[in-house]
Amino acid sequence: MSGALSAPDAPATAGAAPRGLDRLAEAFAVLGIDAPTVEHEAAFTVDDARTLRGTIPGLHTKNLFLKDKKGRLFLVTAPEDAAIDLKQIHHAIGAKGRVSFASGEVLTEVLGILPGSVTPLALINDDAGRVTFVLHHAFREAELVNVHPLRNTATTTLALADFYAFLRHIGREPDIREIPAPA
Repeated sequence: MSGALSAPDAPATAGAAPRGLDRLAEAFAVLGIDAPTVEHEAAFTVDDARTLRGTIPGLHTKNLFLKDKKGRLFLVTAPEDAAIDLKQIHHAIGAKGRVSFASGEVLTEVLGILPGSVTPLALINDDAGRVTFVLHHAFREAELVNVHPLRNTATTTLALADFYAFLRHIGREPDIREIPAPA
């Protein structure tokens, strides 16, 4: 994976490697996943990612790390160009009342990554199962999925079957739901 998973495990703090790199590399090895990774400058937004990644085939993702009124956490992974109605998404994901974005501190505490690096691969760090993970319905047809490998300075491409195998390996059955677009 061109060095994407070679940094040592460390707490995710400014300037430190994200937590879980060793576990991610181990999971990929156990599953026989050899996912190509393209290195690029840090991408903090979907627009940054489009500019920096070049022409990588497959479904590129955006990830919303959300919390509801009861403090429950949700990670919603969708195609980068999907329009999502944040005022209605709580119905689709099973949240209690409207949702808001969870803080960077909670992101780092629970998923071991820094803001701007949100990725479903970080669920490997959610040992307590605090995050409800939801995939946008477009994942029913994708062949290739592009995600950050726990850091926003690279894009890793996974075959959809490998992505699902990874999720199952970490105890997450892919939960694909219809996510509302703004009316």
